[in-house]
Amino acid sequence: MSVKQGRMSDRIQQILSQLFLREISDPRLRDITVTEVALDAELMYAKVYVSAMGDESRQRDVMRALRRAQGFLRREVGKRVRLRNTPELHFYWDETLQQADHINRLIAGLDIPAEDSSDDLD
Repeated sequence: MSVKQGRMSDRIQQILSQLFLREISDPRLRDITVTEVALDAELMYAKVYVSAMGDESRQRDVMRALRRAQGFLRREVGKRVRLRNTPELHFYWDETLQQADHINRLIAGLDIPAEDSSDDLD
């Protein structure tokens, strides 16, 4: 990823986070976190990863609401970012937190016997 891609990704993530926090009135998009924005090399397409922080049951509603708000969000990003063309926003549900929680539960459920310290003394 180039420096410009990284800067623009960070900026778009910041803008979208502010929009969700302050300017979106759709209740389905409350408490949404933008976890990552990945731009292509030409800065024409942005993959935007979102999460509802521990409430995976909202995924379908959130994704529907994002599709409806896609034009508004792109227009607002375009107003606040200095690019020749505003990137097309494609939203994806970020399953990283869900996967991490699953791995943590698996690790917690392991039955690992404690090491016997008396064997080390011989």
